[in-house]
Amino acid sequence: MSRMYETLPDLATAASVLDDVDREKLYGTTMTDETSPLLSAKAYDEPSVFEPDNLLREARRQRQRPDTEVPAVCLLDPDGDIVTHLHSIGAATIHPGWACYHTTMHTFDLDGIEVGVVGFAVGSSFAVLVAEQLAASGCELLISVTSSGSIVPAARPPYFVLIERALRDEGTSLHYLPPSTWVDGPVALIEQLDGAFGDVARPVVTGSVWTTDAPYRETKGAIERAEGLGIAAVEMEAAALYAYATARDRRVVCVAHVTNTMATDGDDFEKGEADGAHDALAVVTAIIGRLSRP
Repeated sequence: MSRMYETLPDLATAASVLDDVDREKLYGTTMTDETSPLLSAKAYDEPSVFEPDNLLREARRQRQRPDTEVPAVCLLDPDGDIVTHLHSIGAATIHPGWACYHTTMHTFDLDGIEVGVVGFAVGSSFAVLVAEQLAASGCELLISVTSSGSIVPAARPPYFVLIERALRDEGTSLHYLPPSTWVDGPVALIEQLDGAFGDVARPVVTGSVWTTDAPYRETKGAIERAEGLGIAAVEMEAAALYAYATARDRRVVCVAHVTNTMATDGDDFEKGEADGAHDALAVVTAIIGRLSRP
């Protein structure tokens, strides 16, 4: 089976062009501090009054959970396919100390490394809420693998995109970083992953994504803009997770599992065996192999 690890050819050019495009021409409107609460009252160098440690402390007290750290490597699984698969083969164990009010953490062994996984945290705000709590609980490397829709095809779905930057079409990132068109992933980590996916059966490419808060407002015009920028896929978490990682100095890697063409062609959303869990775990194994071992 063919294997690939490459960068979509026009991403760098498209990104540099977009940085010079007037925002009014891009989005059809302008936002100012006076018209959008997303842009007002943001003091990016000011600490938050409500920190994740506060919530976790009270959750442990109320639920009588032990103050036990989570694994150093954790995985966000928005679709829940990996968690479901691990349960089906008896490989998942509930973590007793995870004190999140909204989610359950499971742990499993991956090539001798204990990994924590949280399923079903879909969307930018939910993903970052969990990411903040994971970091406060001992997570040192966070990997997100989310399903996504194809924009500029790099292969026949399903395949994977190692996300190097994300178009900010959501709200959470604006609470962590000042307004900009793109948010970059961690360059040093992504460079470390160069050539890491040679043993992965499905294609893995590097590329950019469009992060949206509103999947059912992926209009023809919005898709055409994304195509013009050479964007590989649309998903719902990467821009927010990378903004959080930049602002909080955290190690986060986001991967898009391109599984569909937004059901425009029929017979869509086919992920493969075990709903793509085997393939996703192969990608995660390759990432961990490069980033968590000496």
